Amino acid sequence: MSILWESRFALRTQWVTSSLIRELLKLTQKPEVISFAGGLPAAEYFPVERFQDACQRVLANQAHQALQYSTTEGYPPLREFIAERLCTQGVCVGPENVLITSGSQQALSMLGALLINPGDRVLVEEPTYLGALQAFSLYQASYVGVPTDSDGICTEMLPEALRHGPKFMYILPNFQNPAGVTLSAERRIELTRLAHEHGIPIVEDDPYGALRFEGEDMRPLVAVDAELTGGVHEAYTGNVIVLGTFSKTLAPGLRIAWIVAPRQVIAKLTQIKQGLDLHTSTFNQMVIYEAAKDGFIDEHVDRLRHVYRRRRDAMLAALDRYAPPEMTWTQPQGGLFLWLQLPAGVAERAAFDLAIEKNVAFVPGSAFFARPDSPPTARLNFSCMDEERIVEGIRRLCGVIQDMQAKRNGDAPNRAE
Repeated sequence: MSILWESRFALRTQWVTSSLIRELLKLTQKPEVISFAGGLPAAEYFPVERFQDACQRVLANQAHQALQYSTTEGYPPLREFIAERLCTQGVCVGPENVLITSGSQQALSMLGALLINPGDRVLVEEPTYLGALQAFSLYQASYVGVPTDSDGICTEMLPEALRHGPKFMYILPNFQNPAGVTLSAERRIELTRLAHEHGIPIVEDDPYGALRFEGEDMRPLVAVDAELTGGVHEAYTGNVIVLGTFSKTLAPGLRIAWIVAPRQVIAKLTQIKQGLDLHTSTFNQMVIYEAAKDGFIDEHVDRLRHVYRRRRDAMLAALDRYAPPEMTWTQPQGGLFLWLQLPAGVAERAAFDLAIEKNVAFVPGSAFFARPDSPPTARLNFSCMDEERIVEGIRRLCGVIQDMQAKRNGDAPNRAE
């Protein structure tokens, strides 16, 4: 007799859903589709030769170590490298504060295992990163959403939200995924102050902070926290857990990311990771370190900034030219994404289906909300295609939106030209 497998699944799997982005990407693999859907870095700018050299050096000089099991915490030189870079931003951390993970998604899942009991509330921005909602929902979290505007999370609404007693706040302060907005300096201070006042930890997810095209770099929340507690020159013991990654600056395929946190947090996360995968790939960690060191990562990121700025500018100019007046969008100063507010009455999923017919794709914005009644929105990625295709894709997308508006109003189609 065949087993009815669904009856054997753990109750927590009721909260597990497929990633909408991963599912949509299956629809957009045809070369004729101009896809703004994925959060993909520009593959043509991967530093392939640098990685070839790094692989050769690792295998020539440290092959036995690179191909062997290793410690759960991660490759010591890589942990030291990460700690030193964070120290330059005003936080006193050492390698003992760093845990290497197999991508930021694993880090989010580990934090869910560490912090969330069934029914615990997590305070999130509205909108927020879909992958975090997936990771936290596996542990049966519920959510307290706080709206964002062009300066990030609306801190004036935090006191009321904090009355719900969230277990922690999940914040993307720089070029947020999906909205592309950056938390202002004033709001960083207020957010951190409120976290201290209410005793609420902050998970600071910062995959895009290095990819700033314009304006001045902002201090990370962990640095604001260290200053607030007077611990800038002491070993970090504050209220912020930081996530970072090499996926957006070097190569996502190697799946190398990290968590920086107080030592007692790292110790417990290390135990959790031992039950997941023992340790992140030793070889990949060593190759990333060899590729990144000696200033190369800063040189490479500088090149990416110029490329991504041109592509963002192309998207903004195309929207100015083709978008209907009822549609608005964010003006990101860095990162990979731009956020559209669709005109009233335009259903985002219907717009997606019609856009696919025109061989252009985006991510419907409802995927980034923890509530069902989200406004009609869309996330667009501008990093992974050239300017010409960006302009053509925006022209097609805006034509779809205008046709939907015309049909709704009973007018003749008014295609973008």
